[in-house]
Amino acid sequence: MTQRTLPDSSEQALDAAYDTALLDLDGVVYAGGDAIAHAVESLEAARGQGMRLAYVTNNAARTPQTVAEHLTRLGVPAGAEDVITSAQAVARLIADQVPAGAKVLVVGGEGLLAAVRERGLVPVDSAEEKPAAAVQGYSPDLRWSQLMEMAYAVNGGVPWFASNTDLTIPSGRGIAPGNGAAVEVVRIATGGNPQVAGKPLPPMHRETVIRTGAKRPLVVGDRLDTDIEGAYAGGVDALLVLTGVTTAAQLVAAEPKHRPAYVAADLRGLLVPHPRVEAADTGFTCGGWTASASSDALTLEGRGDAIDGLRALCGAAWTAGGAGSCGLDAGPALARLGL
Repeated sequence: MTQRTLPDSSEQALDAAYDTALLDLDGVVYAGGDAIAHAVESLEAARGQGMRLAYVTNNAARTPQTVAEHLTRLGVPAGAEDVITSAQAVARLIADQVPAGAKVLVVGGEGLLAAVRERGLVPVDSAEEKPAAAVQGYSPDLRWSQLMEMAYAVNGGVPWFASNTDLTIPSGRGIAPGNGAAVEVVRIATGGNPQVAGKPLPPMHRETVIRTGAKRPLVVGDRLDTDIEGAYAGGVDALLVLTGVTTAAQLVAAEPKHRPAYVAADLRGLLVPHPRVEAADTGFTCGGWTASASSDALTLEGRGDAIDGLRALCGAAWTAGGAGSCGLDAGPALARLGL
């Protein structure tokens, strides 16, 4: 994908410019069990304009049906067919490499168990069952004894898979350890490396394309290292929303594979055009703001919508950073925006 040095613009609202939104869940649609502000009404409006909504999550703990029921309770009607999980992606990856009907050691939640069964494989819970593969996914009820079984299997030469390696997940109470933290425990005990399916890696993009049939998709997420990098790897555009893990400072400092096409405060960004960031003699302009890069800092002048100011800062920082991260101090400029 072409290296991005400026945020993109769109004369159309994004729900008209793209046929399918590939939406992350945690930090985008909900946090914990509750809907994020403006999410429900924004998704309803986007659907009303004809945009297909598909929910693409690295969380492998729950089944697509359970996720769909949760979304429906929040006011976002969804069916199981609208949900794509890293559990489904890793189960397909395993099924491509082991015999039909093979035993698989599964450490994870019901979503991972169901995905493994969907591919015609047989979940087991002990390395003594002689599994053909071992797979690890997130579960809030993870027990230390399960990690021991995974380590025994991997040390015994069983192929090791992981649904995803997100080190953290957002919750209603804050940031919590994710599946990647549990994967690190097994890595320490074995010295091995799993095959990983989830965002930002190709198996997840493949699973999403197979299940949605999207022709012009827009990835919508809150994480640079999974959602945005996954879009970059797949050659598709992405919208970053600032309702989850990523901060404005992290966005400004992003390296090329972590730079989204668009940025918005929340999912209302799906419903509007996105203004152009333009290079000028004094820096980069967007809305009423002008951002520029000096030898040691980013500066911002003007007034107007805070997200326009952030877009201008991204233009200045990403151009200055080129093929790497921008190391300039953006603190005072972001403080002017309340970000």
